[in-house]
Amino acid sequence: MKDKEEKKPPEVEVLPETEEAPKLEEDLEKLRRELDEHKQQYLRVLAEYDNFRKRTANEKSAIYNNAVSDTIQAILPIADNIGLALNQENASAEDMRKGVEMIQSQIDTAFEKLGITAVGQVGEAFDPNRCNAIAHIEDENIGENVISQVYQKGYMLGDRMVRHAMVQVAN
Repeated sequence: MKDKEEKKPPEVEVLPETEEAPKLEEDLEKLRRELDEHKQQYLRVLAEYDNFRKRTANEKSAIYNNAVSDTIQAILPIADNIGLALNQENASAEDMRKGVEMIQSQIDTAFEKLGITAVGQVGEAFDPNRCNAIAHIEDENIGENVISQVYQKGYMLGDRMVRHAMVQVAN
């Protein structure tokens, strides 16, 4: 019994030198150079993509931070005026009402500046895409499917609904 047979490497047939051998070696070297060029090109594209991905993430973060900063800048004067109103100790009810109206005006201006529009006004036709009907009344003086009372205003930012209005619908 043989314990282990010696394994011999397969025999390689050596071809005799022909006129094609130098051309084959030249073609092989050319293919190696092309492979190296493609490999380098692939690595450059890979690095460019990684840089693009990082740059895009940074730009996205910067845009978000700028949007938040712009929003805060629009709201800060309103917050300041609310603080001033709350610090008034001897103000009459009429003065307080005027102050609140001024603050409401500032809020409307800030919303306009930010591109926010109110939806769901009394007298408008009811739109279920913009409003939630939480009450219904029968009233002959108001048209059908018309908003008769607004419990909470709705708001849109461009084409995007931020908050649906809560309304009462007639008929």
